[in-house]
Amino acid sequence: MIDLNELKKAVGELEEEKVMGMLTEFVSSNPTEEEAQKIVNACQEGMGIVGDLFEKGEYFVGDLIFAGELLTEAINTLKPVIGAKSDTKAGKIVLGTVHGDLHDIGKNIFRSMAEAAGFEVHDLGIDQPASAFVKKVKEVNPNIVGMSGVLTLAIESMKSTVEELKQAGLRDRVKIIIGGNPVTKEACEYVGADAFTTNAAEGVKICQGWVK
Repeated sequence: MIDLNELKKAVGELEEEKVMGMLTEFVSSNPTEEEAQKIVNACQEGMGIVGDLFEKGEYFVGDLIFAGELLTEAINTLKPVIGAKSDTKAGKIVLGTVHGDLHDIGKNIFRSMAEAAGFEVHDLGIDQPASAFVKKVKEVNPNIVGMSGVLTLAIESMKSTVEELKQAGLRDRVKIIIGGNPVTKEACEYVGADAFTTNAAEGVKICQGWVK
């Protein structure tokens, strides 16, 4: 088993070669799904370091984008071990960053992990109006709608998206999960969502619980 602290530090310092070397070695050691989950968590903690350094002004937007790409690459390397064993899809998720918010790292991490867990994910992208969610839900008939946002104003956009899904008669057909820095239990109740998370791995677990 690789040193989780060393991996976390390597992700935090954006050492791509070191991270990918550690992960490739790990996958070839025929690990269990549980061990792979610990590796994913360590990578996410490394992303937490990246976020802290960005807030302190030591990292810039380019570093954030690179970190997101590094994490996607890491998750893709781990995919054979993280439960993507069967061809049957776990369920469908419509996912997007809500109107007024341009952040997508958290959303992309969640998408990679959800796909690794066997979900079919329809990612709308960033700054998506409520109408885009409604249109996609009508089109693909998902089990779950995931909304992401980092800015406080995202909460209002999430609320209006839930309202539009209600008006379209689609709200009761789907479970809604919201994620991102400003989401709390109170925000979740205010928005009218079924669940909230600030951790992608936890978010995927919640979604798996819904489709079982």
